[in-house]
Amino acid sequence: MVKLNKIYTRTGDLGDTGLSDGSRCAKYHLRVESYGNVDEANSAIGIARLYVSGEHDAMLARIQHDLFDLGADLSTPLIIGSEDKALRIIASQTKRLEKEIDYLNENIAPLNSFVLPAGSKAAAHLHLARTITRRAERVTCALSAQENINPETIKYLNRLSDFLFVLARATNDNGKTDVLWVPAVNR
Repeated sequence: MVKLNKIYTRTGDLGDTGLSDGSRCAKYHLRVESYGNVDEANSAIGIARLYVSGEHDAMLARIQHDLFDLGADLSTPLIIGSEDKALRIIASQTKRLEKEIDYLNENIAPLNSFVLPAGSKAAAHLHLARTITRRAERVTCALSAQENINPETIKYLNRLSDFLFVLARATNDNGKTDVLWVPAVNR
């Protein structure tokens, strides 16, 4: 269990930060950028939860816990060949997202245009969370090109952005009130 008695430590005042394994790195390092974007996505999901209820809220609550797991995963360097006891995202968390996507998508008509990030308040906030998640995914992919990371983190982020898109459509009356892109409408 995490216990925080003191919120400020002054250990990062010179521009570096501590990782979960005790090592330190620059605050601008891709690893810090990666889990920072995950934290931002989690915050955006927290705002979206203000506009949903019932099973949608329960799904987002589970995801918020997963995102703390994912942040812990990314903040702990992966050392290949060593016994890894760190908290890591696992395939069953990604599979759960896939099942929830399929469940939500059952009642939504297929698209014949791109969807603008609009509609209901819930949908707009979910689309914002989706775009932040996509950024987290891009940065995590860049990190994976430089360092070993748990590959399930990228899979989870990829699936999460899909989930947020489908949930946004579900909150737009199962896609009936989606705002569709009209190419060249303002020419």
